[in-house]
Amino acid sequence: MLTLENLSVQYGKATALHGVSMEVAEGSAVSLVGANGAGKTTLLRSISGLISPSSGEIRFKGQKINGMPPSDIVKLGIVHVPQGRRLFPYMSVMSNLKLGASLRKDKDGIKRDMDMVFEHFPRLYERRNQRAGTLSGGEQQMVAIGRGLMADPKLLLMDEPSMGLAPRLVAELVPVIKTINKRGISVLLVEQNVPLALGVADKGYALQVGRIVLEGDIELFKTSDIIKKAYLGE
Repeated sequence: MLTLENLSVQYGKATALHGVSMEVAEGSAVSLVGANGAGKTTLLRSISGLISPSSGEIRFKGQKINGMPPSDIVKLGIVHVPQGRRLFPYMSVMSNLKLGASLRKDKDGIKRDMDMVFEHFPRLYERRNQRAGTLSGGEQQMVAIGRGLMADPKLLLMDEPSMGLAPRLVAELVPVIKTINKRGISVLLVEQNVPLALGVADKGYALQVGRIVLEGDIELFKTSDIIKKAYLGE
């Protein structure tokens, strides 16, 4: 579904990504783990068209998407749930969710997906008329994910959804991400929280200083010395 081939990104003279190659198969859940500054967010921003790679190629369902405007990439079905939630704090929960569907015309589909979001996150239905900025951190993350789902994604890019959440709320993300994936939505999850990343994915990649240092089945990650030493403190 998604293929990156020798992707490199530079900020001035600094190279953030060095020849990164990876794949996300249709219907799969893939986790990309790495420490702060490893280049994880840069990679997602490149896929969603917010950054132009200096070299390499990004293809989605066989189509090259390098250089396409972000709005056109969304129309193809790639939807980015950004780090830090990026909600409109003075707008209601419902208004924030509706913004996710702003490029859609299918009213029946929009209603169906709104019902799906409230099925995933019943608390959002209770708070649908409340200003998003008054919600707890966990509830705001629910809105951010829900807004992404309202765009009817084929591939959902999730950037550090656990950031700033209490451990109990992080644990609640695992079944949510698994259910989203079971509905047929492919997921590329970027995380520092390795237990969360390993708990939802079929396949994993580890990124260190802009380079892929490990890739493979998620069971490999659970036993890898690289992961144990670098991310699990063993």
